[in-house]
Amino acid sequence: MLSLFIAITVISLFAISIAILSSNNESPIIEKTNQNKIEAIEKVLPQTQCGDCSFNGCQPYAEALAQNKTDINRCLPGGDETVKELAVLLGTKIKPLYKESKDTNIVALIDESICIGCVKCISACPVDAILGAPKQMHSIINQYCTGCELCIAPCPVDCISMVKAS
Repeated sequence: MLSLFIAITVISLFAISIAILSSNNESPIIEKTNQNKIEAIEKVLPQTQCGDCSFNGCQPYAEALAQNKTDINRCLPGGDETVKELAVLLGTKIKPLYKESKDTNIVALIDESICIGCVKCISACPVDAILGAPKQMHSIINQYCTGCELCIAPCPVDCISMVKAS
């Protein structure tokens, strides 16, 4: 009787162990491979964090690409070259950009006579292209500005416009 009890206990523990192990959806090897894929995708993306792809930055977009949850043609700042690199990396067909790419020679310009130094544009800029301090006039560093326009909406005095880079 004791041996039957021990046998049932061992079988139960074995069954529970199998259930626990099989409930883990991704093995460490698959998880590591997926992380490597995300990192490789991120290296291709321009890291402007502009949100034009409808994701909150380049990493979430890379994660969605790695999981085949979005198209490779959503990165406007990266343009056609990024789409081509993503197609090669992910083994898919090259697609045209999902909408017409913005002019890459466009940058933000702050009208210094109107700027009140609220710093809202600074916190909105994903690439730190705006220089300024609270209650001080702000300026754009043209070589860092990607033209993403994310600084325009938070400005309470509408002193930011987009212009051709000089």
